[in-house]
Amino acid sequence: MEVKWINQGGVTSARGFKAAGVAAGIKSGSKKDMALVMSECEALVGATFTSNQVKAAPVKLSMQHAKKGKVRAVVFNSGNANACTGLRGIRDAQATAATTAEKLNIRKSEVLVCSTGRIGVPLPLAKIKRGVGKLARKLTSNGGKVAAKAIMTTDTYVKECAVKVEIDGREIIIGGMAKGAGMIHPDMATMLCCITTDAALDLPTLRRATSDAVEQSFNRISVDGDTSTNDTVFVLSNGMAMSGTLTRSHADFAKFQAALNRVMSHLARLIIEDGEGITKVVELTVKGAASNADAKRVAEAIARSPLVKTSWCGNDPNWGRLMDVIGYSGSKVREDMVDIYYNGIAAAKGGLASNTPMSRLRKEVRRSSFAITIDLHLGLGSYWLLINDLTELYVTLNKGE
Repeated sequence: MEVKWINQGGVTSARGFKAAGVAAGIKSGSKKDMALVMSECEALVGATFTSNQVKAAPVKLSMQHAKKGKVRAVVFNSGNANACTGLRGIRDAQATAATTAEKLNIRKSEVLVCSTGRIGVPLPLAKIKRGVGKLARKLTSNGGKVAAKAIMTTDTYVKECAVKVEIDGREIIIGGMAKGAGMIHPDMATMLCCITTDAALDLPTLRRATSDAVEQSFNRISVDGDTSTNDTVFVLSNGMAMSGTLTRSHADFAKFQAALNRVMSHLARLIIEDGEGITKVVELTVKGAASNADAKRVAEAIARSPLVKTSWCGNDPNWGRLMDVIGYSGSKVREDMVDIYYNGIAAAKGGLASNTPMSRLRKEVRRSSFAITIDLHLGLGSYWLLINDLTELYVTLNKGE
């Protein structure tokens, strides 16, 4: 069996996982703002966290708990990041884990905590505790979608998916949910993601598989060049499919890794397509660099350039702005060797304008999704990113109250 999509799949598609989402009153009105995912049995966990030196309290707590490798539940809240909240924030995150553990009759160390929302505001702990109680009562194997909805902030739609693949002659499932729309940049972004699988893996293999999949998905998207304080990805493996334990030397491990990559890549694509205010998704590839590191520097410099991204918003294939960024990126560059393509159509050859009519290039940039390829012709280094344009709506959404 190759990797196959599961219709309307999500974080509870895998055997032995339940989820719930409720309105706890953190957000105004009756919007759902808390979620809970639980495994019926002990699960191993692979995790990655934000590279930002300013880490939210739930990240600090979850890093400690995930280090032990065995968990049962992940509790989420949206509307409040519990970041830059000092010792109170740590105590509130600990209290959230303790309350969840009490309601589920598990150990506090088996609870992971995720928060997303406004930075610098203390967590409304009384509401959180009441919300945990509601969540515990509502846990169900059909609760994936409502849980995915409850973790949204500026997202405009639910982000979830699931796949199945055959391991050791048995069907295993990988499903997940994510949130994210702004403050998105490689080395993780303002995003939370919980992946579940009923496959069995040893802990080192799960951890490596998680980091490898993140590198090819969530670390390859950028909305606005900002990396947040709360970014977290968890992969929970409970082994309830009763397949053999996967190690990196297992004959079917490559199939599992491909399936995990597929889930994370799809969720990452949903995040970039839902980027705040965007009108275009751009698949950027830099190749022919002197090294992979050089290619990455060029790609990330372009992802952070307001000049480049606003030109896309205006349907302007302004390759000159790309040349400018390439030049200051810090990578080794020879101006007279750079080629730039829009959907395979040459905009620049050897650092000079190509013979392609500008009207032809504008036609490509007017598309809601297009590809840009930059060839530096200096080596074998390459790197790719999914990025987007920069619009007035993005400014409106982020100008504050």
